[in-house]
Amino acid sequence: MLKKPIKRSELLKTFSRDHHFSLLFCWKIRQGLRKEVAVERICKYAQYFWQQHLLPHFKEEELILFTSVDDKAVQKALKEHKQIWQQIEGLGNCTGKDVQKRLEKLADMVVEHVRYEERELFPYFEKKFSKEHLENLERYIQKHQPSSLHEQYEDEF
Repeated sequence: MLKKPIKRSELLKTFSRDHHFSLLFCWKIRQGLRKEVAVERICKYAQYFWQQHLLPHFKEEELILFTSVDDKAVQKALKEHKQIWQQIEGLGNCTGKDVQKRLEKLADMVVEHVRYEERELFPYFEKKFSKEHLENLERYIQKHQPSSLHEQYEDEF
């Protein structure tokens, strides 16, 4: 049975597109581990993706979406942002026997976070925010052009 695509406001479609790239990031980590690619290469990719994509995406969500609401739903997302950042930081210099487990955990955390935002938080925002508020946020995004996630990493493992 085919699932219908989730309807989103134009504002949240921007963030949902970024989430697609985050899921692809997790898939690449898992593929690299399955193919027994050197964990140092996968760690470098994870750190690149964090700096170029995830961190800017998190900052945009926090600035544009999360400042409008301060409740449990947003606090959960903020907590997950922090945990993902800590997991990336924990990769350190990518040495030691637990690096593979850390990479697996990172991929799991990012997938769970994306699923939470897509399935729970974004629908919640669409109910909570007025149409006028969503339109104002859309105009802000158009004016400030949030980061665009186009992969340009040269090490295709």
